Amino acid sequence: MTKKSLKAIRQGILKIGERELECAVLENGARIISRNAIFRALGRTKRGRARDETRVPNMPSFMDAKNLQPFISEELRGGLKPIEYQDINEKLTAGYDANILPLICDAYLMAREAGVLTKRQLPLAVVCEILIRSFSSIALIDEATGYQEIRSRLALEEILEKFISEELRKWAKTFPDDFYKEMFRLRGWQYIPLSVKRPSVVGHLTNDIVYKRLAPGVLDELKRITPKDEKGHRKHRYFQRLTEEVGHPRLREHLTAVIALMKAARGWGQFYRSLQRALPQYNVTLDLPLPTDENEKENN
Repeated sequence: MTKKSLKAIRQGILKIGERELECAVLENGARIISRNAIFRALGRTKRGRARDETRVPNMPSFMDAKNLQPFISEELRGGLKPIEYQDINEKLTAGYDANILPLICDAYLMAREAGVLTKRQLPLAVVCEILIRSFSSIALIDEATGYQEIRSRLALEEILEKFISEELRKWAKTFPDDFYKEMFRLRGWQYIPLSVKRPSVVGHLTNDIVYKRLAPGVLDELKRITPKDEKGHRKHRYFQRLTEEVGHPRLREHLTAVIALMKAARGWGQFYRSLQRALPQYNVTLDLPLPTDENEKENN
């Protein structure tokens, strides 16, 4: 049975200097540069497969020179197999993973540095030097095809899927006592180890210094899937929604770092400034006023 070809969901022209390269985004998210575009990018023309002792069989002609082989990385070697796909007009075509273009350039530049390029290959190294300075495959192809409009949404969905479990985690003691002990010390509150009563602001502070800093969109999604009841209470705790594989380990890692910053600080303002530098909130670009405790006295 013939393997079904992937389809292009976006297609466009990638302009690098005077070169115009056909590119596409496939339904599996792969970014592709057409086979002809690779040759144009390197200023090469396709040639026949004449027998030549200086060439390596079963390699594309732009990388089959024997003197280039020591400089071909495993990642590049694995990407030199053409990918067949259907373009927007359902025409069967072929291309290469866009990520190999900078790897091709690296190979030529390393070969030039080693002094093994032929006179005919030296101009290609100059082209590669120009390309590698200006080429970021993923970002430019997303812009050329318009895929950046949906890329951020898909990336966010992937993050949330990794972090947030569809099934509730069984309850476990997740936040160490030291987290609350140090928070109370920094805020100037009395800490009673066995008491479950805490100032109402503790929840807001926890959202700020923990959940807003785990990954983009995690807190918003946790709020959505853990709604409040008619009394304003949530049936489950946020950490119970985190996945065992990604979300929960990341939470523990984050709490360890936060507690270390807490213990090193003399007051809440000092701690929060350190937190903003070391573990800033996601999607916050403006410098916001830092919360301070009215009882805090520290030398800045």
